Amino acid sequence: MTEPTIEQIGFLLVPQFSMLSFTSALEPLRVANRVAERDLYNWNFYSIDDQPVEASNGIVIAPTQTIKDVEGLGLMIVVAGIGASEISSPQLYAWLRRLYRSRVMIGATSTGSLLLARAGLLKKHRCTIHWENRDSLEEEFPQLDVTGELYEVDQNIMTCSGGLAGLDMMLHKISLEYGEALAMDIAEQLIHPKIRPAHEKQRMELLLRHKTRHPRLLKAIQLMQTYTENVLSCHEIGKQSGLSVRQLERLFKHQLHTTPAAFYMQRRLERSNHLLEQSTLTVTQVATACGFNSASYFSKCYQKQYKLSPREERGKTLQPASQPS
Repeated sequence: MTEPTIEQIGFLLVPQFSMLSFTSALEPLRVANRVAERDLYNWNFYSIDDQPVEASNGIVIAPTQTIKDVEGLGLMIVVAGIGASEISSPQLYAWLRRLYRSRVMIGATSTGSLLLARAGLLKKHRCTIHWENRDSLEEEFPQLDVTGELYEVDQNIMTCSGGLAGLDMMLHKISLEYGEALAMDIAEQLIHPKIRPAHEKQRMELLLRHKTRHPRLLKAIQLMQTYTENVLSCHEIGKQSGLSVRQLERLFKHQLHTTPAAFYMQRRLERSNHLLEQSTLTVTQVATACGFNSASYFSKCYQKQYKLSPREERGKTLQPASQPS
């Protein structure tokens, strides 16, 4: 009688990776082995240059295998975080493509999806990414099918929005391979009362974030979040929300303690901040993507909000990661 196959899983840890994204994807595998009372999964850690990798919380993880030691892998998950946009590594991208061609399933958590896109692996696959990084991914790769799902599994590619969504993605994988009962037992061990389906929202509902249940105000907020590049006038926002401009201003003042114009500007500047930190767009391109008619006006508004210029913000970038050998 042959021994049951143990799936070999790799985690490629990118500098400044998210520890929560990492452990959320790893721990279900450990608990699966414990609950099943046999080894279903084995895992190893990799780094781009075979050196220890520092997470965004300062914890350093040493690789357990070299980048060349990938024999027998069934799945390689790219675990990234706030530093992914600074990585430009043709060797890394070629390595990922070689794994993909050898029929290793390729996964990513959080901003790892950006690296898969740069490797050319997402052209024919649905993908997801952390909500904060979706704009920058779509700006850099407008042809991709990027969704807002918690996770996406599309043929030989699986991507996850990060955070605790990695737990749901791996429970989904375990459920497909060993049954829903095992996945539920693992979830209970991890005090995870509900295995979330992929289609659940990444973000809190607007009514929870802004502590209002007024449907027309929520509609106005949604419009402002949607139209950050092609900016709507207060009159148009009011019209689409079923409000006059005066009613719109009154609602914002009484429930959010601000004006519609100030709230809208805040959303656009927040988006510009994300793009400056997480994309390769120029300052002028960021300004355009956030609805500013001129780079100088954008710089003035950004400086007022963040106490430094867009170029200074862009200058705070991390050093590029080393290349794989």
